[in-house]
Amino acid sequence: MNLIKSIFISSYMMAIMSIAGYAGWALYRGENQLAWGGVLLTVAPILTVIMRAMTLKNLARTSAHFPLINLLGVAGAALAGYIWVSTGTEGLVALLATAGWTTFLLYAYWFSTYDGRDVNAKLAVGATLPEFSVRNTAGAWVSSRSLTDKPAVFIFYRGNWCPFCMAQIKELAERYREIGALGVRIALIAPQPHDNTVALAQKFRLEASFEFLTDEDNAAARKLGIEHPNGLPAGMQMLGYDSDTVMPTVVITGRNGRILWAHETDNYRVRPEPDTYLEVLRRHGAVAA
Repeated sequence: MNLIKSIFISSYMMAIMSIAGYAGWALYRGENQLAWGGVLLTVAPILTVIMRAMTLKNLARTSAHFPLINLLGVAGAALAGYIWVSTGTEGLVALLATAGWTTFLLYAYWFSTYDGRDVNAKLAVGATLPEFSVRNTAGAWVSSRSLTDKPAVFIFYRGNWCPFCMAQIKELAERYREIGALGVRIALIAPQPHDNTVALAQKFRLEASFEFLTDEDNAAARKLGIEHPNGLPAGMQMLGYDSDTVMPTVVITGRNGRILWAHETDNYRVRPEPDTYLEVLRRHGAVAA
């Protein structure tokens, strides 16, 4: 199933760009504006959101199912279908509009979810964070035990290729002074080529309280039960990424690695905000003196 999703997302992006481009060309040529406008309503809104996320990297989270975009898609498909039925022409328009809306539904309700993540006993509140090892930017191996000598927020992200992950890190970076003043460690961990982790650390150049770490071979994710086999969009292997990735996960620990809170999203676009992390730490009195 994960392999099918991997192929789907790459194909979906190409499909909606093609449909939007063709509809725009048809409108430019002066063809039926209502019909082709309906087609655009089924693909342009979600394409705009995705392109914004990919280019600006400032969208850390979205709603789970895009209700407004779904409503626009329904309207667009209905409009194109009505014109096809009432005129007996524009069959291609109705087909493209239907394809645009139905594939959006697949993206929003099927692809974006992890099919219901099971309760993960390894990350249960009150348990001790299982021990694992990751590589720091200097290339040295670091154990999770050494990262929990003070309160810590472990953020497992999919990699530099994921625009939502990059936006999530960016918003944390904008709060680095506040986070650093609390004496909290932020451990950012991804199963990606180590050079990518190093490049990301150099890009942000944050204080020592932020640690950029590489999970080689996805070993830590597997140990914690948060791995996502074949989670990489098809074709991105050419950029050096492995097909297996991690489901976005946040784990907050107190001193000595006791788990205070964990967020295991069932939708890769739904993620907690930095204020949530800080509120949890303060509520548990876990902020370092």
